[in-house]
Amino acid sequence: MEYNRIIAVTGLPGLFEMVSSKTDGAIVRSLDDKTTKFVSSRVHNFSHLESIEIYTQRDNVNLVDIFQSMDKSSDKLPDGKDAAQLKAYFQKVYPDMDFERVYSSDMKKMVKWFEVLKKNDVVFKLSEPAEETVEEIEAVETPVVAEKPVKAAKKKETPKKEAAADEETSEAPKKTARKKKSEE
Repeated sequence: MEYNRIIAVTGLPGLFEMVSSKTDGAIVRSLDDKTTKFVSSRVHNFSHLESIEIYTQRDNVNLVDIFQSMDKSSDKLPDGKDAAQLKAYFQKVYPDMDFERVYSSDMKKMVKWFEVLKKNDVVFKLSEPAEETVEEIEAVETPVVAEKPVKAAKKKETPKKEAAADEETSEAPKKTARKKKSEE
């Protein structure tokens, strides 16, 4: 199972694998009991685990970094009911976490999610963009420069004498029309 397909759904407990998405919702499979159902996006919001970040003392880190630290740790997972035990565990596992902004309910959720993901043998790694996508992006951002400049077609210039003659002929009918009106 791929980490990038795992989502949390508001109002529903546990984690889900996104099977298919539709315009008005998604078909999801529960990681706990393996049931598949349609979840409406009008009622629920979806959060990809890949997009969740955790507050730290410096820059925010992705949730997968916390899961990887938890996986490497030899400490036993704490009981989710004891807030002090949760905080002590995360201080050992990921000491840079900002414990003023990460609440005990968030830590409890991380422990539950970690247990579910380990039970389903999910590998904790972020998906990387495909090479084709990166090349397409670079192609769009890189301006295309022609090797030889394209010459614009020269506008045919009329000699000054021809231009003057054109002006006289265009003004001549106007003058005659004025003369006729003044004669009448």
